[in-house]
Amino acid sequence: MTEYIHPASDSFLTFDPSRVPSPCFVVDEAAVERNLKVLADFQQRSGAKVLLALKAFGMYSLGPLFNKYLAGTCASGLAEARLGREEFGGEVHVFSAAYKESDLGEIMKIADHVILNSLGQWDRFKTLAESAMSARPELQIGLRINPEHSEGALPIYDPCTAGSRLGVPISQLADVDLSMFSGLHFHTLCQQGFAPLDRTLAKIENDFGDRLSQFEWINFGGGHLLAHPDYDIEALILRIKAFSEKYGLQVYLEPGEGIVNKTGVMVAEILDTMTNVTDIAIIDCSATCHMPDILEMPYRANIFHSGLPGDYEHTYRLGGLSCLAGDVVGDYSFEKPLKVGDRIIFDDMAHYTMVKTSTFNGVQLPSIAIWNSQSDEVRVVKGFTYEDFRDRLS
Repeated sequence: MTEYIHPASDSFLTFDPSRVPSPCFVVDEAAVERNLKVLADFQQRSGAKVLLALKAFGMYSLGPLFNKYLAGTCASGLAEARLGREEFGGEVHVFSAAYKESDLGEIMKIADHVILNSLGQWDRFKTLAESAMSARPELQIGLRINPEHSEGALPIYDPCTAGSRLGVPISQLADVDLSMFSGLHFHTLCQQGFAPLDRTLAKIENDFGDRLSQFEWINFGGGHLLAHPDYDIEALILRIKAFSEKYGLQVYLEPGEGIVNKTGVMVAEILDTMTNVTDIAIIDCSATCHMPDILEMPYRANIFHSGLPGDYEHTYRLGGLSCLAGDVVGDYSFEKPLKVGDRIIFDDMAHYTMVKTSTFNGVQLPSIAIWNSQSDEVRVVKGFTYEDFRDRLS
């Protein structure tokens, strides 16, 4: 028999799931602050600036805490840009694969950096951009480049896969005037450490190094697991300092998961059990609606005090509430039989969960709670009702 998988969000080993409604995302603000302190030290020693990627974690209840430690936020469009400006503070950087002119006009009123995805976007929006920069001199326009160097294991998460729509391939920029841009943005990583970034930088320097000094800043994108204990932060600091000094560039990084990994869980409840070839348990949440990466990546979510099928005496297939036949979380084993009303805890659920939830089938969205593992205080900061489902329709 194998040992339990040690939870990533280990502060929750002492958490009683009956203290919150079900289903519910629960974030440990003490664990978040622990990670933020790591990143604040990294910023101070490297000279780089760290932005929270709102696409991964947009829990604005903790906005003041993030503002205390980070340089700001990065957004994927107007809605996230407003969230960053209004709820988090600091700098606001925006990148989108394409912009509606009406949205871009509003973005340029509140963003510090606006990053374009193609040279054609500059041609279309040059007049708008120049007018916005005249009104707000702090506004800077950047260009996303594609280093044509893949580090992602899965094409769906590889921004540099063949035929990618993200960024201008470096090979297309050899004789192009880029003087209208103050900075560059690239992104090649997904849940990765220092070595893949180092290889990416080597590729950029080899292919584009003679032009880097003409810019003021460069954004290394996201996918950096900076707060993970196994990340070689010292190597990253040395690499950034050398890179910045060589080219005279301010470096930005925009992790999401890398800031809030190991800080949150999701509580769920057993609603029913049945048998069809295997024992099945139906829970009050859904892979489809609440944890879509389980189906999209796919990946196996860890559950506290569970094992792989057969590790323990009682194996169940955990299924969600929706009518989708494939709404299955996975097969897990437990020491004791599951019964209606039991609570289970899904591990490491702060990132790419609440930002991706949907109300498909009218399945209720999980509540959102903040727990402080140091004070043991619990606050439910958000609950959802029928009206939240109805008001997304017409």
